[in-house]
Amino acid sequence: MRQRVLHGLLAAALGAAALLAPPAQAAPAGHPTEGGCDPLAVVECLLPFPNDWYTRPDPDTDTGRRVDFGTTVLPRATTGLPIDPAAWNRSDGFSPGSALIAQVPDLDPAATGAAPLTDIGRSLDRDAPVVLLDTTTGERWPYWAELDANAADPGRQALLIHPARNFRDGHHYAVALRHLKDGAGRTIPAAAPFAAVAGKRLPAHDPLRARQDRLRPALTALRRAGVTTEGLHLAWDFTVASTRSLTGDLFTIRDDAFRRLGNRSPGFTVTGVTDFTAAQDARIAREVTGQITVPSYLSLPGGPPGSALNRDRDGVPRRLPLNTQLATFRCEIPRSAFLTPSRPSLYGHGLLGSRSEVGAGNVKDMAAEHNFTFCSTDWAGMAKEDIPVVLGALADPNLFPAVPERSEQGMLNALFLGRALIHSKGLGSDAAFRTAEGRPLVDTRHGLAYDGNSQGGILGGALVAASPDIRRGVLGVTAMNYGLLLNRSADFAPFQQVLDVAYPDRLDQQLVLQLFQMVWDRGETNAYANHLTDHHQVLMHIAYGDHQVANAAADVEARTIGARLLSPAVAAGRSPDTAPYWGIRRITSAQLPYRGSAMTVWDSGTPTPPLTNTPPTGPAYGHDPHEDPRNSPAARQQKATFLTTGRVINVCGTTPCTATPTS
Repeated sequence: MRQRVLHGLLAAALGAAALLAPPAQAAPAGHPTEGGCDPLAVVECLLPFPNDWYTRPDPDTDTGRRVDFGTTVLPRATTGLPIDPAAWNRSDGFSPGSALIAQVPDLDPAATGAAPLTDIGRSLDRDAPVVLLDTTTGERWPYWAELDANAADPGRQALLIHPARNFRDGHHYAVALRHLKDGAGRTIPAAAPFAAVAGKRLPAHDPLRARQDRLRPALTALRRAGVTTEGLHLAWDFTVASTRSLTGDLFTIRDDAFRRLGNRSPGFTVTGVTDFTAAQDARIAREVTGQITVPSYLSLPGGPPGSALNRDRDGVPRRLPLNTQLATFRCEIPRSAFLTPSRPSLYGHGLLGSRSEVGAGNVKDMAAEHNFTFCSTDWAGMAKEDIPVVLGALADPNLFPAVPERSEQGMLNALFLGRALIHSKGLGSDAAFRTAEGRPLVDTRHGLAYDGNSQGGILGGALVAASPDIRRGVLGVTAMNYGLLLNRSADFAPFQQVLDVAYPDRLDQQLVLQLFQMVWDRGETNAYANHLTDHHQVLMHIAYGDHQVANAAADVEARTIGARLLSPAVAAGRSPDTAPYWGIRRITSAQLPYRGSAMTVWDSGTPTPPLTNTPPTGPAYGHDPHEDPRNSPAARQQKATFLTTGRVINVCGTTPCTATPTS
């Protein structure tokens, strides 16, 4: 949910952020051209990206490689301070959702025939000008390509190639750009360094010989796949981080915390109980607040905003002796629970918000209509109290690891709240969760559910993947991969102002967003998506034309986790795509009720979002449907059936699902 107070807080912080800019007479931060830059780089050191040139062999990792950024190759903010690459160099590869970035002067994607967002299937054509090849399997990978629509300088406009389905964990990929055209249809020649590297074998003393030797296996793999060096403009390769590298931090602290907990309930204290009359609240009978005691793996006592994970000499997260975190919670118990014990569920709040969102009208409706008790704690790391840290991280990437790493602690906090909610000696044993006669208000026999919206969906997939107690989760108005989402979100506009101060150049910004994603992966669904549905079941609810969470990113998530699409998804002619929802399998009527993971699209009549990496803002894009699905009784019925039975039902008949626009 978009926080109304957010703009005020950001406006106050912008003044401080502006102080980060150098004096007017100072020279802008330079773009390093030595100290480890790829010799193929012409415009910017890190291009093309991601790139195995910036890795080294490491037999101790699952991929056999390790990221090896030097301080001189990472783009500096206007402060001039170098970025400490330690958080990045812990990875054994790059993000599975990383956009590929190159810079091709005068490129015209349409004249070239590059697959756009509206025709992803074209990316797999035999003669496609952009080829992504999984060299581990020999499989061509789907994508869409676009120029950065935010760039002001054509000479520094990024070509962005987005995987339409996340790359596979631990796999190696080769990339080829070929037969590229400008607006007049003329072929754009390769830059001299690449032309030399892709040509005849260079003499041993040639400065490009080492680069040629490094690239040879990728060119060989491409040639075997039918991509020759004829017309080749650029090629490179990269390795995707392994599952253990991506998820290891969260799973390490989870396993250690639950091992220490054993069969006991987490410690808790109830701090407040408020009973409502029916006149005061027709849906909720009791609100309970309290605190859960959670072992803290953060670097500062009590884990305040700005804390990162505490690590041992090998980089493994370790708990400081006796360090704990108090996770404040709020639970809403419906009136129906006083007749029949309710089902327990965690609730995940929206962007930089708080646990108080569990008291929103739509959550109360869901609780009352379907007899759920919802409990929520703040998403530490991405909660209201973390806003100053998020702002600071956009201005100084050295601060950024604290955002996803504290988010991992926030997930552990939620996991402990969930365990306390279903444990026989947990919250249900307290008088606050019982009637005056001592009957329980929460029925723990059915296990724990999860329901989250917006950020609660983006982070919620990781929470569900990590939970030993949650079997099924609803990810409302969701997607994943902030590196893809931010440019396309209306919510990012005020944050963009801070990024503009720190990195005025838009090409640098694209690189910084993908660098952020490498670390952010560990604290959001993007890192967990390839295995999310191995042991869990999720239902994605999508608002067509969502102004805050891009539909394009939701589609990538659905393809990655194998969620099937409830059909018909949208009315005929509604989608601009050549093949709407390309690559997402449909749920047929014969398969209903469907037992698996699924995606339902809710259409409020909002215009189709931009086809560029820009947000749907302004009158042309109409009403923001972001909150419409959760306010639909039919959507809540589908969610409840799914959470209680594991069945995906069609609540829309033979027509696409629609929702009434809400303010």
